[in-house]
Amino acid sequence: MKTGVLLINLGTPDSPSTADVRKYLTEFLNDPRVIDINPVGRFLLVNGIIVPFRSSKSAKLYQHIWTKEGSPLLIYGNKVKKLLQESLGGEYVVELGMRYQSPSLASALEKLRAERVNKLVLLPLYPQYASSSTGSSVQKALEIISGWEVTPSLEIISKFYDHPAFLEAATVVGKKYDHTQYDHVLFSYHGLPERHIQKGSAHYGGGSCNMGSCCDAIVKNNAYCYRASCFATTRELVKRLQIPEGKYTTSFQSRLNDTWIKPYSDKVVEEKAKAGMKRMLVFSPAFVADCLETIYEIGTEYNELFKKHGGERIQLVESLNDHPLWIEALKELVTGKK
Repeated sequence: MKTGVLLINLGTPDSPSTADVRKYLTEFLNDPRVIDINPVGRFLLVNGIIVPFRSSKSAKLYQHIWTKEGSPLLIYGNKVKKLLQESLGGEYVVELGMRYQSPSLASALEKLRAERVNKLVLLPLYPQYASSSTGSSVQKALEIISGWEVTPSLEIISKFYDHPAFLEAATVVGKKYDHTQYDHVLFSYHGLPERHIQKGSAHYGGGSCNMGSCCDAIVKNNAYCYRASCFATTRELVKRLQIPEGKYTTSFQSRLNDTWIKPYSDKVVEEKAKAGMKRMLVFSPAFVADCLETIYEIGTEYNELFKKHGGERIQLVESLNDHPLWIEALKELVTGKK
């Protein structure tokens, strides 16, 4: 009897062409967990406004990060799948599926079903839980599995931002850069609409997040709060990297409007440059593999923004990608053993 392991990431276009980016954005943005508004309003907004106007612009951005081998997110995903398979051995079968586009969750799960796995571990590769990432990925996988005649035992790993092995891997990667040589350290996480945080808080915590001090510690009511989890990740990494108070900021990037969680990463970058800071080190602990948001948004756009307002250089700390300690962390998550 074998255990199946399904690694899930968000997804990537099949190519940086406008047509493939349009197809990716159409599937991604029509997800009701991503844009959680009235279905008719979402359809008109996404298909009538966002996708037609954003596809060509996004395609140009993907062209900046695309390599001869393809999308960095998919390249690292396949490397991690292979390395984790080797580490786990013959009692496990590891597959990679993307929530949107290829390789699809349906194709990855079909491979695991064909192996007649006795147990199936669903492992979304998002350290901090969010409905629009982890929740959506798990929901889609369960919808597919619900159509099987035989459902194996299931385990869902819905968050791991506080897992010691994950934190150790991130710390080791971070130590490649001497933070004492930088004026400020930024921990930049992907943003979410504030209403996503409020909805999750009401559902799981029985209350309402005030977007403030309630995220200063992890307690029963905010155990699945994305914002609280991000601040907790920063606290743990700061402690391990021995970054002093006052020298770091937790912020959120990739916002679409001003109703997303604050502070905004681009605003922090601008403010620190205007304050006279010349060198900034940036971590992106919500991403386990480098992608558009890390390579281009932070590495290029934020670097240009920093220089525009008087800074000299932003240094991006690379994601875990295929680091050996990340593979060990995934093995611990799957097996529950060190």
